[in-house]
Amino acid sequence: MTIFPNAKINIGLNIVNKRSDGFHEIETVFYPVKLSDKLEFLPNDKDNDVLEISGIEIPSDGTKNLVLRALDILRKDFKIPFLDIKLTKQIPFGAGLGGGSADAAFFLKALNKEFKLGISNDDLKQKAAILGSDCAFFIDNAPRFATGRGEIFTHTDCLDEKYNIVIIKPKFEISTAFAYSKVKPQTPKTSLKEDFKKPLSEWKRLIKNDFEEFLFPFYPKLKTMKQELYNSGAIYASMTGSGSALFGIFDFEPALHGEIKALRVL
Repeated sequence: MTIFPNAKINIGLNIVNKRSDGFHEIETVFYPVKLSDKLEFLPNDKDNDVLEISGIEIPSDGTKNLVLRALDILRKDFKIPFLDIKLTKQIPFGAGLGGGSADAAFFLKALNKEFKLGISNDDLKQKAAILGSDCAFFIDNAPRFATGRGEIFTHTDCLDEKYNIVIIKPKFEISTAFAYSKVKPQTPKTSLKEDFKKPLSEWKRLIKNDFEEFLFPFYPKLKTMKQELYNSGAIYASMTGSGSALFGIFDFEPALHGEIKALRVL
């Protein structure tokens, strides 16, 4: 079976408070985008799983890949044969695009379908949430207003199809742990859920990503790149997640110039 796990962006991101379990309470809109990895798998006749990763090189942090961890979670309750797995990475890591979470969630869904496990969507979300705070979003893979640590969802609308989403990724990554160590939780002044429903032309003054205030001084290039998106005609531009990728929403197909043209990934 071959699947194509897609990335997401965060439209707005409020860090509301730090929880007793060490996670942070957030408000955000998770929005799927067309940038995708490729994930293939089929049963093998070996006595172990084989994962082959190509495409964008992913540095090892010493932990098991999320795809294999997703498989481990299902094997606690179901008998699944050993697999040959090929993962072709196109979604940049350390970018706030949720590539690893998407791979794991799409793999859960694909295994459920391929081996007829009969797991409900709600149960898949619970299993996905074990793997990462944004992982459960990719089970439905549709625009969602998210709260909690990013695993509690409310339906929200899609953008009009006339809009183009452009993503640029600088040549550096940002550690999520580092980003959260710098941010200061604060109660948002307005409701992101309601602001998202307002005309896109108003988002620039209403919708923000709390990480920008604390990360832009460490990475001034991000502030410059965000302004270049606006200079290119973006109606709204922001960093996604804890970075380092940024996106712009345009009502035309932009002709980017200079550095941001070279760094465009979608």
